[in-house]
Amino acid sequence: MTSDDLNSIAVIGGGTMGVGIAYVAALAGMPVAVVEPDNGRAEGMRRTIRDTVASAIGRGKLDQAGGDALARRITHVAAVEDLAAELSLIIESIPERVDLKLDVLARCAARRPRLLASNTSALSIDRLSQAVSDPGTFLGMHFFNPVWSIKLVELVRGAATSEATLATARVFVAALGKESLTVRDVPGFATSRLDLIASLEAMRMLESGVASAADIDRASVLAYRHPVGPLRLSDIVGLDVRLDIARTLEAVHGERFRPPQLLIDMVAEGKLGVKSGHGFFAWPDPSRKEA
Repeated sequence: MTSDDLNSIAVIGGGTMGVGIAYVAALAGMPVAVVEPDNGRAEGMRRTIRDTVASAIGRGKLDQAGGDALARRITHVAAVEDLAAELSLIIESIPERVDLKLDVLARCAARRPRLLASNTSALSIDRLSQAVSDPGTFLGMHFFNPVWSIKLVELVRGAATSEATLATARVFVAALGKESLTVRDVPGFATSRLDLIASLEAMRMLESGVASAADIDRASVLAYRHPVGPLRLSDIVGLDVRLDIARTLEAVHGERFRPPQLLIDMVAEGKLGVKSGHGFFAWPDPSRKEA
């Protein structure tokens, strides 16, 4: 399969990751349907696309005509059942809840896509494949936030994932201008385990008063040349997402992935990072963005 064959893409979920995946696919010239049943989130998705296109035009990455064409390639539907049958690729990008993903993946499989992927950060692809009628066409396709900036996509091969499915996934990733690595289906894969363990340790350092959030992040950026510190990155990812992944990996890998009480308390208080306007750092209030 060539990139020209990937001419019909759908993304399930209009949150931060779903919008990012839709944007980079549309930037690569692919028409993308985004399934998002929540009207407020759908409007937020449209706003994010407008803002990102405007930013790209302002930085000279796109001209006005190219930006307008990109935005037109992204459409919105309210339900999986509204998607056309036999799409080239459907990518599920919804919250890290097994029950929710199993339901959505079963509904996606009923649309008979040539390829079906989950953007899960930590859940077992073999477990999720139980909802899929043809697990040979199913794999993990783990993008990173912000999707438009980070060049890596982690492909997760389940026990039944076929060589043809992996090959097609690699073609898709390359068409996006990104690179892929392939890992086997071990909870947390490779990147989530490395990323999460650093973030949890940074939270424990903050919790015990080692240094401020800003200085912990500066240490990571200046000493190890990370582009962003672990606490700021956690705010961007979403502290609720961090907590869900930590609990998943703690159940499998043990105490080293135990979420700090600080993280548990912040999520309970609604301090989720960028999406709520407050996390380890203060962020612009998302409810005050102009439409």
